[in-house]
Order: sequence, then structure tokens, then C-alpha cells
Amino acid sequence: MRASWVEAERAEVRRARWRVSVLAGLAITVMIAFVGAIAYVVMVHAQETQVTRELRYNARFGVPGVAPRCAWVFVLDNGALDLGTLPVPDGFPVRGDLDAVRSTGAAVERDVSANGTEYMVLTSPGANGTTVQSVFDLRYQLSDRTHLLQALGIALIAGLLVAALIGFGIGRRTLGPLADALARQRRFVTDASHELRTPIARAHLRAQLLSAAADLPDRHRDDLDALARSIRGLADVVDDLLLSAQLNRGLDGTPVDLAEVAASAVAGETERAAQRRIALTVEVGGSPLVVDGVETALRRAVDQLLANAVRHTPEGGRISVRAGVDGGHVELVVSDTGEGFEPGEAQRLFDRFHRGHGEKRFGLGLALVREIVAGHGGTVEADGQPGRGARFTVRLPVAGRTSAALRERITSACS
Repeated sequence: MRASWVEAERAEVRRARWRVSVLAGLAITVMIAFVGAIAYVVMVHAQETQVTRELRYNARFGVPGVAPRCAWVFVLDNGALDLGTLPVPDGFPVRGDLDAVRSTGAAVERDVSANGTEYMVLTSPGANGTTVQSVFDLRYQLSDRTHLLQALGIALIAGLLVAALIGFGIGRRTLGPLADALARQRRFVTDASHELRTPIARAHLRAQLLSAAADLPDRHRDDLDALARSIRGLADVVDDLLLSAQLNRGLDGTPVDLAEVAASAVAGETERAAQRRIALTVEVGGSPLVVDGVETALRRAVDQLLANAVRHTPEGGRISVRAGVDGGHVELVVSDTGEGFEPGEAQRLFDRFHRGHGEKRFGLGLALVREIVAGHGGTVEADGQPGRGARFTVRLPVAGRTSAALRERITSACS
């Protein structure tokens, strides 16, 4: 097989650890971003409040030529503009605002972008009929904001990395026991199945011998036959458990003729289907249907699908098995005219011992089918309607290479 179920479990645990790490990192990053956003908003608000206060102070008390650093005051008196003695940045004063305030008497406050920076400009009526324009250069405030954003970015990255490491450590400590529990569960199932197989086989054999040798009335003989069938069913469950546990041992894959597997499964169910007057047909495509895998496991999967179809198809029904190549996959379809199932149950059918509408519709068998198919890198899907039958479709990758002997046997069988 391409991957064992132990490897799949370990991969799932690793993914869970990474998810814990990522979620912890994201949570801490969001908190840092939230706190940083609040700090940035508070800082911008404080700067704007301070600059506005400076502008109003300069507009009221400032004198051209003696304004503080990064600030300028311009006075318009009877049409004459007093620029003072300080160097004036390009684009100032804003004559349009001066004329507008002189005409309306209403103060104008706005931001102006010029000379690669931003300025806050307040134009308001002054004393003795003058109009005053106060300008403040925001370059240092903007630089502080940029530095704060850079610091927050570094903090976010560092916080994300540290949180991911912390989350990964937490994940290892919290999910490690889960991985150990899964491994112990697999070992227990394997050991218990091995120990149970022999006594169950002996009980089944003794029941069969007693039924064949005892001179009993038909009613008691039927009871013995029913007991033998029950023991056989218990043996099947144990076999399923054992095979499910063994799927995680990473067995080496070999070329398997799925057409031969399907034909063998049909042959095994022919007698039981005939007893219930169920028409059982098989249709196999002409191309070699070879996949890489474990033949015993694949036989068990196909047997389970076919046995499930026979079990849930009433007398006089039909079951068809079709196998062929579709693209790069070998496709096996088992269809029946049985009781079907609700469309919403299609995925839950493969859960262990799933019950549908008060009746135990499917037990361990279909769950085992999904495990086997998934272990071979394939998929299995169910489709059906209540009272209209069911269809199970298995898709497995075509074998990468096939031995010459197997190809010759397949060609001979198909000719």
C-alpha cells in the first residue's frame, strides 16, 4: 500500500498539532494587531489634537517671522500680505483660503499635501480686520506614525513565530497521549482478534459437526444451523476487525487483477443469490483491470460490497457488478434493486455500525471497505434512493506496472 493507516494516523496528529500552532499564532497575532490598532488611533488623535491646538495658538498670538519650528504664520492686512522673515515652503500661503476668510469671516481648516509631506492649515479672522493663516508641517508626526507601524509589523511577525512555537509545544503535549491511545487501540484490536479467531472457529466447526451427525428433529436441526450461521457471522466480524487493524502495517502492494477479484466474489455469492431468486450478473471490461495493492484486502472489500447488496435485495431482485477502466482509474460498480437508503445517509453508511431509521443497515463491513479503498489510494461512493436500490462505486488507481505473467493471464482470460 502507498501509506499505512498508522502513518495516516500520525499524519493526522501532525496536522492537528500544526492547526493548534496556527490557531494559537493567529489568536496572539490578532490580539497584537488589535492593541496596535488602538495605540495607532490614540497616537494619531493625540497628534492631531496637539497640532490643532498649536495652530489656534499661532493664529491668535503668533507673529510673522517669530513662529516656532515647523510652523508659519501669514497675516493679510488691507490687501497686504506679511510673510515675515522665515523661509516659506513652496505653495504657501494658500491665498485662496485667505481671500475666502476675508470675504466670509468664517475660519477654514484643512490638510494640504505639498513638498513631499503634509501640512495642516488654519485660516481665520484676526485682530483689527486682519486675516491670519497658520501652517504646521506634519513631517515629524508622520514619521512617528511610520515608525509605530513598522514596530507593530515586527511585533506581529515575532509574535506569530513565538506563538506558533508555543502552540506547537502545547500541541505535542496535548495530542501526544491521543496518538499513544490510537496505537494502543490498534494493538488491542489486533491481539484480541487473533485470540478470538481460534475459539470461534472451533465453536463453528463443532456446531456444524453436531448439526450433521445428530439425529434430531428438523426444528432442532434448523436451530443448530442458525447457531452455526451466528457463529460464522461472529467470525466474520472478528476477521473484519483483524483486517482493519492489519491495514496499518504498511503491507507491500503487488499487481492485483480486479476483474478476477470481482468474478470470484460473484461466484461466492451465486448460490445464496439463487436461493433468494436474485439475478446476479457480472460485466467486466476488456482492458486489463490491474491495480497495485493487497489482494486479500481487495477481495474482502469486494466481497463485503456484494454481500451487502445480497443482504438488502429482496427476492426476485437484481444485482449487477460492473468493472472497467475510466481514465487512470479502475472502476468497480455494485448496483442492486434493494431497499436503498436516504440520500443524506450516503456518507454515514461508511461509519462503523451505522443505523438507518431504526434498523441496523450497515455494520463494520462498509467501514472496512472504505478503509481498504482509502489505503489503496482510491475512493468509494454510495448513491441510492429509498425503495429504488443502491449503487456503490469504487475507484482505484491503475497499476503503475504489471508483471508479464499477470498480463498474459489476463489476456488469455479475456480472449
